[in-house]
Amino acid sequence: MAKVVKFGGSSLASAEQFQKVGDIIRADEERRYVVPSAPGKRHKNDTKVTDMLYACYELAEKEQDFSEALAAIRERYQEIIDGLGLSLSLAEEFQTIEKNFREKAGSNYAASRGEYLNGIIMADYLGYEFVDAATVICFDADGDFDAERTNKLLSKKLAKCDRAVVPGFYGALPDGRVKTFSRGGSDVTGSIVAKAVKADVYENWTDVSGFLVADPRIIKNPEGIETITYRELRELSYMGASVLHEDAIFPVRQEGIPINIRNTNAPEDNGTWIVGSTCQKSKYVITGIAGKKGFCAVNIEKDMMNSEIGFGRKVLQAFEENGISFEHVPSGIDTMTVFVHQDEFMHKEQKVVAGIHRLCNPDSIDIEADLALIAVVGRGMKSTRGTAGRLFSALAHSKINVKMIDQGSSELNIIIGVANADFEAAIKAIYDIFVVTRL
Repeated sequence: MAKVVKFGGSSLASAEQFQKVGDIIRADEERRYVVPSAPGKRHKNDTKVTDMLYACYELAEKEQDFSEALAAIRERYQEIIDGLGLSLSLAEEFQTIEKNFREKAGSNYAASRGEYLNGIIMADYLGYEFVDAATVICFDADGDFDAERTNKLLSKKLAKCDRAVVPGFYGALPDGRVKTFSRGGSDVTGSIVAKAVKADVYENWTDVSGFLVADPRIIKNPEGIETITYRELRELSYMGASVLHEDAIFPVRQEGIPINIRNTNAPEDNGTWIVGSTCQKSKYVITGIAGKKGFCAVNIEKDMMNSEIGFGRKVLQAFEENGISFEHVPSGIDTMTVFVHQDEFMHKEQKVVAGIHRLCNPDSIDIEADLALIAVVGRGMKSTRGTAGRLFSALAHSKINVKMIDQGSSELNIIIGVANADFEAAIKAIYDIFVVTRL
């Protein structure tokens, strides 16, 4: 039995947090592979080490004095080492970092040192073997993650390690230069390691006890989600739920490895289980609600649109030509609406409109801005009658005008469009009808 455990930046921000993590790992013999992030904020006004590294490297790149900035980073790590009572020295590591900064090793290298140094401390603290991610996490020459080569190298390496620490967030290009994932990429590393060792569970430890049904900034003390499927999580993550990096799902999903989101500061909580499929019914008809503001709708009208072959393709071609991706495309007999991110679209809107006129010759085009999209997701919706009716009844009762409705054939989710100004009120109304009153 083997568990891969990943700890986020807030879980490793100080010596005190490191001790909590050590207690968690030692409490279960199966927690054999550890993926640490860089130290996060110790308090509200603190700075994450990754941000300190970016700022330090920026000075180096401008050929300004960065010694003070690097000394502040070194002090952060020394504080952790001293607090844990370790005899470890990072002097040589910092000499190498200083040399590489002067030689302009790149911002990817700079950012990765947060996880790299934390990994060395974690391995020393636990008595585990340290495995530099740059030797086992591979990117191709174009900078894309090389899953096949990584899995081969990592599996071979970890087969020889009974217990190991693999820093998150980075790997290396074929020429050996360090390459990072996007921010939050330590989640992805944890998933890759879990796949490589064929783990029974991938535990992702953070500062919350799993996923919540709705955003706690909008709903006060929302209910937690006990079990969620990969597909449900994908829908919620895409629409803004951000406990887990969305790319972290794919490596473990292929192997059927469940993910358990846990709270470092409340290890007794069960957290949220993310699974491929389950016969367990969710507590409520819906699993979660998530959404984003900042969309606009391009409404196209043309008589007999439904009988014109290729009309939809030509409309979308106008967006493609201008490098704009679309979110949703609801349509009627003579109407078609394309939802896009407003900040992407606004600088190219007249080019897109001209393109639609050139390609499709529509009767009219109308643009509506400042819209929000909300996804209501739940595997229980498929087997429950009247879900959509309850949803729209709740919104109507709250005097919220629905601008768009889109439901996938899987009946896993319903996406609605509302005005930005109605976003919070809409989420409250949906949460109330499905979770609070459960009418």
